[in-house]
Amino acid sequence: MPEGQIRKALSGFYYVYYQGETYQTRGRGNFRKRELTPLVGDYVLFESGNLKEGVVQELLPRKNELVRPPVANVDIGIVVMSAIEPNFSTNLLDRFLVTLESKGIQAIIYISKIDLLTDELLQQLKEKERAYEKIGYPIIVPEQTDNKKSLEELTSYFPNKLSVFMGQSGAGKSTLLNSIAPDLELKTAEISSSLGRGKHTTRHVELLPLYGGLVADTPGFSSIDFLELEAEELSACFPDFVEVQDECRFRGCMHKKEPGCQVKKEVELNTIPAYRYQHYLQFLDEIESRKPRYDNKHKK
Repeated sequence: MPEGQIRKALSGFYYVYYQGETYQTRGRGNFRKRELTPLVGDYVLFESGNLKEGVVQELLPRKNELVRPPVANVDIGIVVMSAIEPNFSTNLLDRFLVTLESKGIQAIIYISKIDLLTDELLQQLKEKERAYEKIGYPIIVPEQTDNKKSLEELTSYFPNKLSVFMGQSGAGKSTLLNSIAPDLELKTAEISSSLGRGKHTTRHVELLPLYGGLVADTPGFSSIDFLELEAEELSACFPDFVEVQDECRFRGCMHKKEPGCQVKKEVELNTIPAYRYQHYLQFLDEIESRKPRYDNKHKK
């Protein structure tokens, strides 16, 4: 039975790519009974007599999945953050980074709207850039007058990877995608001045072959709720904490009120930015205070 990859899902059909051809298929009848939902990005076993009539027989194990957009087996999350209008938010950025870390997805940070910054604001942004680079995150800040070099840097990550764009609402995710692949002509929406955020322009998801890899043509979520993350898992999603937490006095330290916490010491020494630690405490409180969920989060 051939193994292909779902590249598009639309109106109950799954478009499976296999050896240079795309097969229109439907899901096997018992998927619903087994509570399985095929996603774009899934590798599947399928049967097909021709390009128009096929059946997905089995979903192969996926390494991760996103909810918005619904894509499986993602390698790279490109987090698009606005330098201004809307203002750059380390809190929102850290939410994206924590989510990607929890899914085992490499994060690439791209800053948009650099051309609108004053010299003073640009210097403040450069400080944040250095902080995130020190943690280990690639961060792309275009030149104020020319973004060609930054686009080349960004697309250098694409080969042999499945990438998804996500980030701040109104930051220009669709505009950036259009710059990379003008043929897409993705819908872009102007900032709603009354709300200070972008209007929704979501559509069905399709994986497009670009620069030797696959890119989801629909930008992802613009806000994050930690619905799948448990409190004891959170610190592992902060690489700067992971680097030093073996030196905490207590194993399993939550970096909150415990004595001898190396993370808190690093914050005092300013080797871990204070805002990162404050975000950690805020996210921890959100996770600990959320209402229990009764569905099985491990469903496919």
